[in-house]
Order: sequence, then structure tokens, then C-alpha cells
Amino acid sequence: MTNFAFGTQAIYVRLILMFFLLFFTSCLSKHQENITRKYSKPNIIIVMLDDLGFSDISCYGSEIPTPNIDALANNGLKYTQFRNAARCCPTRASLMTGLYPHQAGIGHMMNDLGYEGYKGDLSIKSVTIAQVLKSAGYITYMAGKWHLTRFTKPLDSTHNWPIQRGFDKFYGTLPGYGSQYNPVGLMENNNFISPPKEFYYTDALTQKSVSYINEASETQKPFFLYLAYTAPHYPLHATKKAIDRHRGRFSKGWDSLRSTRFGRLKNLGMLRPETKLPERDGMSISWEDEPNQGWQESRMEAYAGMIEHIDQGIGNIMRALEVNEQLDNTIIFFLSDNGGSAEGHINNTVERWGTPWKSPLIPEKTKNGEIVTSGDFVGLELGPEHTFGSYGPKWSNLSNAPFRMHKNWVHEGGISTPFIVHWPNGIEDKGTMRHQRGHVMDIMATCLEISGATYPTENNGHSIKALQGISLVPSFRNNGLDRKEPLFWEHEGNRAVIRDRWKLVSAYPGSWSSMMEFENHGNWELYDLEIDRTETNNLAAQFPEIVEELSKDWKHWADNNGVVNYRDLNLETY
Repeated sequence: MTNFAFGTQAIYVRLILMFFLLFFTSCLSKHQENITRKYSKPNIIIVMLDDLGFSDISCYGSEIPTPNIDALANNGLKYTQFRNAARCCPTRASLMTGLYPHQAGIGHMMNDLGYEGYKGDLSIKSVTIAQVLKSAGYITYMAGKWHLTRFTKPLDSTHNWPIQRGFDKFYGTLPGYGSQYNPVGLMENNNFISPPKEFYYTDALTQKSVSYINEASETQKPFFLYLAYTAPHYPLHATKKAIDRHRGRFSKGWDSLRSTRFGRLKNLGMLRPETKLPERDGMSISWEDEPNQGWQESRMEAYAGMIEHIDQGIGNIMRALEVNEQLDNTIIFFLSDNGGSAEGHINNTVERWGTPWKSPLIPEKTKNGEIVTSGDFVGLELGPEHTFGSYGPKWSNLSNAPFRMHKNWVHEGGISTPFIVHWPNGIEDKGTMRHQRGHVMDIMATCLEISGATYPTENNGHSIKALQGISLVPSFRNNGLDRKEPLFWEHEGNRAVIRDRWKLVSAYPGSWSSMMEFENHGNWELYDLEIDRTETNNLAAQFPEIVEELSKDWKHWADNNGVVNYRDLNLETY
């Protein structure tokens, strides 16, 4: 009996030892896997915001607290001279392809204007970052706003939907904007779905992104995540809890706050000490002359609430990376698609070019059947689902501080974006600034370099246009960038070229002209960006030879990249 008990006891001991051996081996294997992944190809995350102005986050001078975004900057790099393509879908086309918007087929918006550069549909002669990284062994995910095809309905062609353009999984919307509570056309992969009863789009995109990170971390493959929030684009929807935290924050008004942001940007070293703050755009009255200050404050409070939802989302993304031991080996790009928007709402329309435009993305009723009040009506506090409004040009002057103009224009207020790069394994002097001049189309080339992927010359039988962007990797070590050509812009007749220290720019005479009082409308202006980043001293009359040189450069670029004279485009159906 004793021998039997002893034998049974020995078996138990062996089983326990085997269990601990297997457990230890498993942990060692998992640890080894994490070590292997730590030094493998980096994961890549692009976080794109919608209509966020240059100084709308606190690490870029804002009074709006953004602690999680600030943490990205404090442990990464802040760029002071990074630019976009002035409008939502042209910027996204340039980002995804590494081309200028017209080369990618999206020189205007989601409408076919009869020219190759204005198809409103991503060109078959382009490839996306997702397609390139997928060929290099990456798992590819997207959550959020696509806005790269005019085919957005269930029975439309799917050829330019995210799944067909290189993403393994997609959760989001194809059109440009919509309700945070009930967005039109919510999708999972290629299938249209209905949002649940309790739903807030920004938070849902964060949650889906976290699930993608968790899923990818179970594999031994690197991942690419494109997180494209629709916030803080109108309608200004945010939860009451988020809005309440910003009550009273904007009581000093746009003039005082704009001046304060300007001072902070100087103190941060983002602007030279001699930089001047431009006058407000003609479309904006002084705060003292504003007859509805309390209501105006509430609009900006709702806008800040949207930014708070984003900032909390960034915190959740960072925690997911940390829990999965992927933070150090993940590079995160954070930026906005254009400057703050001067667009306003009239009844159930959006004001564009000074005239009302009916939008199919503005719902008539909420999910519960309540009538949606669409418009910027005095006394209507934005935030709840039954509202649909914007903050207008007076506050976008603040969002775009210290620069002139807004989304759509190619003066600095329209094309300057906060740009943060966070990559523990690839950046040494964390918390510093970079003044190298970057463009949204450079992100493709940067992804190519850090992933080892190859940019193709052909895809699905179509020749691919030559990459236009350059890698930003040298700037991570504070070295110069290898840009051999000037940078160019055109959107709705607004034009610009930057070469060395000089910027040549003009605003199209008919572009929202009824909203503006603009001294030099339609004429070329010349600025020395080295000493006048805010475009306050027009030197065109002093240096006509430089104006002539740069205007010829711009014309050559336009003729060779599918740019059409804005007067010749048929926008009647848009």
C-alpha cells in the first residue's frame, strides 16, 4: 500500500514538473517572439485628423488640453514646417499614394469633372501605402474615413474601396463626413452595417483600432494601421461630459486666444521671435463686436469636446501598444488633412463659395426619430445628435493661428498641419522639434524606407506613376532632406509654390469670395518664409524676377501634372 502511494505521489510530482516545464517553455517562446518582433520591421500607424487647425492641440500652443497627444510629442518629434494639400480628399490621395493629388486623380473632390486629374476616384496608375506594405509582409488595417472614391453606395463599383486597395480589414465610412452618432454608410470590410443604438463614431474607431492591434500582436507579422478620424470636422458632435469639461475655456474670445496661442508658439520655438501675427481675415469681426458671445463660446466648447474624444482615443491606442509590447517598435505619424474650416451651415445646407449647397450626408432625423436641426442658429448649442452645425470662420481664425486663411486655401492657414512622429526604437533626441520642410506625400517614401518595401513600377497591368515624395527618415536624426524639386499646390484655383526660402501664392478670385475681403485676390504674392512664416509682408513688387521664375516653375508643374484652369472646370453639378 505504501509503495502504491509512493508511486502515485511520484507520478503527481512528474506531472507538476512537466506542467511547469511546458509553462516555462511557453513563456520563453512568447518572450523570444516579442524579442524577435522588437527588432523586426516596425509597425506603422498613421493617425489622420479632419479639419484640425495648426494650433488646436496644446503641444502646438492651444488652450485645449491634449495630454495624450502631447505625450506623443514629448517622446517623439514635433515638426514646424509640415504641409498638407489644403482639403480632405486631395490630402488623403496624396498621403496614400505619395503623389500630388492631381496625379492620383483627385485634384478637386469626389466628382468627375472630365479630366484625368479630376476624376474623383483614385487613379489606376497609383498604388497605396497599404498595397505596398502588404507586398512586404505587413498585415494592413484601416479604421475611419476613406474619401478616395465617388463610388460610395451599396451597388456601386468596389474597385477603389479600402479592401480592394490593399487593406486586409476595414471599418469606417467611404464619404467625407457625417454624424458622429449615425454616420451614413458605416461599413465593415465591404459590407454596409448599421451602428448600434449607443454609438459614437470617434470612440468606435478607437475601439476597432485597439482590436486590430491586439489581433496583429498575436501574429509574428508587422502591421500597418491607418486610423482616419472624422473629428473634429463638422457636425460638431461630442458627449455632454466631454463638452462640459471645456465650459468657459473660450470666454476671452477669438482675438485674445489667438494672440495667446501666437505667444506660446514663439515661446515653444516654433516661430522666430520677429514673426508677426497677421490681421484677422475680413470674414471675422472682433470679439468685442460679437453680439452673441455666449453662443459662440458653446460652439468652440463642442469643438474642443471632439478633440478630447480623440485625445482619449490616442491614450487607448498607446496603452494597447504597451500591453502588447509593441510600443517601442511602432512608428506613429500624427497629422491633420487641412486647416480649420471656415464653412458654415444654413438650414439643411452647407455654405460653399458663398452659396447654399444641399448635402446628402445631413440626416433629417436622429436614430430615435427626432428632427435634426441643421444650421448655425444663434442659441442652438451643438453636441447632441439632433444638431448639425459648425463653428464658422471666426473660430477657424483661432484654429489656424498664427497663419492666414483656412481649409481650401493654400496660404499657410490652409496647408500647415501639426505633425508628430513617435518611434522609440528609431528616434533618439525625443521631445525636440524639426524645422525640415515636409509634405504629406512624403509619408509613403518614409514608410518604404523604414519597412524595406519596394515601390512598384507596375500594378495589375497598369504602369505606376513615379513617386513624388521623399523620405523623412534623415530628419529623424536632424539631417537635411533630399528634396530636389520645389513643392507645388493647386486647389480650386488657389495656387502656391515653395522653393528654398520663397513662397509664391495666390487666392482664386471666386473661391468663397463673398466671405472674404482679400487685398490681393487672384494676384501672385511673394513671401520670404525664413523670416515671414505668417505671410505678412508681400515682396512681389520688390522681387519681380523671383515672381516670374517661380510662376514659370508653377506653370510647368501644372501643365505636366494634370492641373486644369479652374475656370474651365464644370462645377455646376457639384
